[in-house]
Amino acid sequence: MPDATIHAVTGAYGYSGKYIAQRLLDEGDAVITLTNSLSRQNPFGDRIKAFPFHFDQPDLLAEQLRGVSVLYNTYWVRFNHRLFKHADAVRNTLVLFGAAKKAGVERIVHVSITKPSEDSPLEYFRGKAVLEKALIASGVSCAILRPAVLFGKEDILINNIAWALRRLPVFGVFGDGQYRLQPIYVDDLAGLAVEQGKMRENVVINAIGPESFTYRELVAKIGQLIGKVRPIISVPPWFGYAMGWLLGSLVGDVVITRDEIEGLMADLLHVDAPPAGHTVLTDWTRSHADALGRSYTSELARRKDRVSAYRSN
Repeated sequence: MPDATIHAVTGAYGYSGKYIAQRLLDEGDAVITLTNSLSRQNPFGDRIKAFPFHFDQPDLLAEQLRGVSVLYNTYWVRFNHRLFKHADAVRNTLVLFGAAKKAGVERIVHVSITKPSEDSPLEYFRGKAVLEKALIASGVSCAILRPAVLFGKEDILINNIAWALRRLPVFGVFGDGQYRLQPIYVDDLAGLAVEQGKMRENVVINAIGPESFTYRELVAKIGQLIGKVRPIISVPPWFGYAMGWLLGSLVGDVVITRDEIEGLMADLLHVDAPPAGHTVLTDWTRSHADALGRSYTSELARRKDRVSAYRSN
């Protein structure tokens, strides 16, 4: 490998990893990616060399990371499915951390979630807490970034709220809809990650955006900005999950999970901290209002199709 500093980004052909990789390339850094989608269309061409994850061969994974200065880890799964599990993601990430340490990686910038807890009844938040603890204990210099919700051109949540508002006569929120979210623009998260890649002090940062919404407020604001104001009604969580399951069966996706509903309603996507991002969701939505929600964005389709580039909304 060349003597120049090398940065490794997991999932550089995907969503947040793509923005981190682009930021690094813009700064003139050498970048490689670890990915499950070696054949996926990407905007980088041969500027980024891609390697498979090789979670089942830790020594080979370590060899691929040999010479890397900073590893940016965005690898995770949103929900349990027959094709992937949270437990698999935790186990694989622990292998990745071990391989990075063995390879002599100087720093790991790891994307986590707001309010992780090893005592959480929710596997998503519990798994993230396990990984944070393991990373800190590894002794490798690290920055842990805790975003709540990401938004951007390849976004799922904001786009699919807009998609539903364009097609349904009413929009249902779980319970009173007063639980809060603090979305951060994906490129702001990428900028924060690259900035932290230059540091060596261990830090944990709540990577939240400058606006805070209740879920009901978020839906209302999106409807207003795309010109599709709908009645917003409160529904029992079980009914909202059932409607999400029905909608998911129609679009071939997992629209919402029970754990996601519980996490939202437990206010786990809101923290009392200063914003780490500067892009305002309201302004971004206004500037993308014509395109937002015109088509549905499927998480499962992205997982199954390892060739097509992520569609921009």
